[in-house]
Amino acid sequence: MFDKILVANRGEIAVRVMKTAKKMGIKTVAIYSDADANSMHVQMADEAVNVGPPPTNQSYLVMPNILNAIKKTGAQAVHPGYGFLSENFHFVKALDELGISFIGPNEYAMHAMGDKIESKIIAKEAGVSTIPGFNGVCADADHAVKIARDIGYPVMVKASAGGGGKGMRIAYTDAEVKDAFRLSAAEAKSSFGDDRLLVEKFIEHPRHIEIQLIGDQHGNVYYLPERECSIQRRNQKVIEEAPSPHIDPATRKAMGEQAVALARRVGYYSAGTCEFLVDPQRNFYFLEMNTRLQVEHPITEYITGLDLVECMIRVAAGEKLKLSQDSVAVPHGWAFESRVYAEDPEKYLPSIGRLSKYIEPHGVAHEVRCDSGVREGSDISVYYDPLICKLCTNGSDRVEAMNNMSKALDSYVIKGVTHNIPLLHDVINHPRFRAGKLSTGFLKEEYPNGFKGHALTEPELRELASLAAYIHARRELRNREWKAGGGAFAEKASSTKCWEFAVGVKGYDESVKVGVSLVNECTYQVTIDGETSTVTSDWALETPLLHAQLSSLSTPTTIQYLAAQPLGYKLQFHGTQYDVTVQTPSQAVLSKYMKPKATLDLSNSIVSPMPGTVVSVSVKAGDVVAEGSEVAVVEAMKMQNVLRAPRVGKVAKVLVAQGANVQADEVRNE
Repeated sequence: MFDKILVANRGEIAVRVMKTAKKMGIKTVAIYSDADANSMHVQMADEAVNVGPPPTNQSYLVMPNILNAIKKTGAQAVHPGYGFLSENFHFVKALDELGISFIGPNEYAMHAMGDKIESKIIAKEAGVSTIPGFNGVCADADHAVKIARDIGYPVMVKASAGGGGKGMRIAYTDAEVKDAFRLSAAEAKSSFGDDRLLVEKFIEHPRHIEIQLIGDQHGNVYYLPERECSIQRRNQKVIEEAPSPHIDPATRKAMGEQAVALARRVGYYSAGTCEFLVDPQRNFYFLEMNTRLQVEHPITEYITGLDLVECMIRVAAGEKLKLSQDSVAVPHGWAFESRVYAEDPEKYLPSIGRLSKYIEPHGVAHEVRCDSGVREGSDISVYYDPLICKLCTNGSDRVEAMNNMSKALDSYVIKGVTHNIPLLHDVINHPRFRAGKLSTGFLKEEYPNGFKGHALTEPELRELASLAAYIHARRELRNREWKAGGGAFAEKASSTKCWEFAVGVKGYDESVKVGVSLVNECTYQVTIDGETSTVTSDWALETPLLHAQLSSLSTPTTIQYLAAQPLGYKLQFHGTQYDVTVQTPSQAVLSKYMKPKATLDLSNSIVSPMPGTVVSVSVKAGDVVAEGSEVAVVEAMKMQNVLRAPRVGKVAKVLVAQGANVQADEVRNE
């Protein structure tokens, strides 16, 4: 067994690998860029080596720097995590030449399976069901158009190397294929250093389901229960579950056996994943093989009891896996993973900043797991993926696991950056999701105009109004105690224990009239429209989490107290943040006469919706543009985002140039 392992990655996956290594008594070495000098994975490691400036192509992707770190520290093996160099066979070859063990597959298997074009050919030879497409690399955009026409629209244009949804675009027309080719090639080059692209038929209304493999160097390969990864945005997974509600035992066995046959074909060992698209009739088509540990591996660990990182380390050390196919083929319980991103959940645009408040949820019996690489005070940088945490829950069945996820999301406190918890919470509780009727088009179909936040039902509005009124009454009593203690306002202190409030929620027309009265220290009586209930809570004033039991509900409620505002509060309820006003009846009447502040008119401007780097500017002053014309491309967190003209017009000014760094909402063109 190894004495020291270098983890060639950063963030949560580096922390995840180090936890298992430490459990096994193995020392760890971290690598880090200048931006990550104070990161959690650096502080967790026994040793750490700087590998360059923040940009990935100057640090985490620079092979000589990482090889020097290995030599410097005497590490005997390297775990690549996922992304970066994890599927770079040149890296594996370089390690082999140094006599360093790679905790992953061998060079040949990675080369064969890591290339989506080559892997598809091999899959066909191994008898694996594949998607119709062109078995080769697209020479240029015109070649891609010809292939698309031959296959028939819609098509998927995607990078031959890498994964994670980068370098992938769906196209329905010739023009979209040309755009997809240009943008996907640029993303692939930036993320993987390889801009080769392929084109294949896009299967409509598919489910994205994958088979986890684990094999050793003694010829044993096993398939584990499937994971469903159909909830995606920009071809990147958002919510995963294991097993899939769509797959029956016969289909699981067939998919698993095909995946094993493919792995055996190339002598594959270590952890790997075969991804499939599955149609409503459970016909499945091989998509690609990821020759690394998947982001979503924790949910497989939940339902199998295996530590996949430990399995990988033992396999790399030459040990034989002590498993049997029958012992790992059947799932035990159910598990979900929600990828918590620093991003706007409406437009999926990344957010950067410092985590000014950060509290991860916890379970009572291992039903909640947080794989993260951040803590309060950590910075979310423009240089890297915006993933904050992989929040996982499990249960004895799907309903219990979903309910545990919903409760965990309610208790997850994040301040300082915009995050996607509102979307995750809404999806987990969506009737269609609860029914297991999923497809990769779920988000686009259910939120065609983007996710705007949870839409409160009438009972939920009353529940939020009750809790807001409770908060206000609690704070009023606290303020009264301060007054009673002396000072300028002492003579104005009131002894009332009953209040009347008008509670309004921004975006909802009518305010709710709420009567509140103190029953005892932990219980308040709340009356709305003649209906009375009680709110019982031991909330500590000004703390972010408020757990309460309303007598009108069968289950407890959790809301987040985010901030006090001039006329109320910012509260998070059902995952979404609401601006709630709590006023006396006379205040509510007078507030109707307050004129709203005028907003800045940006109707004649194009602004950058996210911070990033300008990759290209397609217009100049004086140009006439049509609606939808490309104006510029901004790269943020390795994704290329096209800014388009909102309408026909003439360009008056171009305020940025190629290579410039821009901030969110910065005016780019007028």
